Amino acid sequence: MALSPTGPPGQRLSARAKDLVVTLAVTAVVMGGTVWGMRNVTESLWQAVTGWSLLSVACGALYFRRHRPIGVALVTLLACAVYYPVSANDGPVMLAFVIALYTAAVDGRFAAAAALGVVAMLLVVYGEVLQEPGQRKVDDMSIMMLAGWLLSLLVLARAQRTRAAYLAEVRGRALAAEREQEARAQQSATEERLRIAREVHDVLGHSISLINVQSSAALHRLSKRQPGPADDDTPAADLATAQEALEAVKTTSKDALGELRATLGMLRQADESAPTAPTAGLEQLPGLLAGARSTGLDVRTETVGTPCPLPPPLDLAAYRIVQESLTNVTRHARAGRATVTLTYSAEDLRLRIDDDGKGSPDESARGSGIRGMAERAKAFGGELTACNTADGFRVSARLPLRPPFEGEL
Repeated sequence: MALSPTGPPGQRLSARAKDLVVTLAVTAVVMGGTVWGMRNVTESLWQAVTGWSLLSVACGALYFRRHRPIGVALVTLLACAVYYPVSANDGPVMLAFVIALYTAAVDGRFAAAAALGVVAMLLVVYGEVLQEPGQRKVDDMSIMMLAGWLLSLLVLARAQRTRAAYLAEVRGRALAAEREQEARAQQSATEERLRIAREVHDVLGHSISLINVQSSAALHRLSKRQPGPADDDTPAADLATAQEALEAVKTTSKDALGELRATLGMLRQADESAPTAPTAGLEQLPGLLAGARSTGLDVRTETVGTPCPLPPPLDLAAYRIVQESLTNVTRHARAGRATVTLTYSAEDLRLRIDDDGKGSPDESARGSGIRGMAERAKAFGGELTACNTADGFRVSARLPLRPPFEGEL
């Protein structure tokens, strides 16, 4: 089996053209050498016809040597075996057999090529043994040289075969490495898109949910106005409540824009200015809880253990989990109270968000919110669960302070 892969039609035509060039070149050398050697030789008509026919067959068979290397080598050997005893001239038709033998060895048929080489030498020796004393055309030294020449030819073909195999393996490894690099780049791009999608979802989902609840409260209060020409018909308490809700909408939307700019800053080019907003983390938790309280939700916090500084990525993940949990509470649960519990230990940070909601938690679980929180926890070697409780709904997350792969680096 040839090492060179089958290429496109242009390359196949190029290979055939090369075979044709080699065939024509060998034919020219063999025919020219034969004509030159027959200047002073006379032979009968049947010898001439048989000899030139054998030369044509041996040289023409070389065109098919890539597709049938052993068959072509055998044909050229038989042509030589018949030509030399019949013809009165010892022409260079042996060159056709040598090229066919080399092609077979390079093609990987080394054992068959070696066997044909041995047969060729035995035929030469046998032919010389049959000659009358003093009529030998090849002496012992020439036979030894011919054997060494054929052996060197086989060794050279074997080396060429090994080199071709090595180059093919190198090309295969380079192609595999290139494909692996492309696959890794595509995976990295996919992971980055998912990460940015989670950030945008958490930032906008939480803020827009608060804006929706606060604006709904303001519209509810304003809808209580009695029809009349004067604003005095509107209760002052309702107007004050509506004004507070609209102020909260303004503050929440401003914060949302700031966080969105910080998130989209990850997509900026190197020559653009970087965002100046601080990275979200548990230090911003009081502001997050204040926004949830502005919707009427009673949010409480509990801290167990001694708080410690967290790596920025882990701090951001913890903040986003609390943020998304409170977003689901205000959007779906119709809860009146929620408790955020932070438990610090030497090994991990545990988060627990409990609410007394009466809504269906499955509605939010089917969305991307809980799935995004679970992906965040999993990225740090932790886990997240969301389930019903006797009093409402609970989200629990565990974030290891040292990722499991850190010790392996």
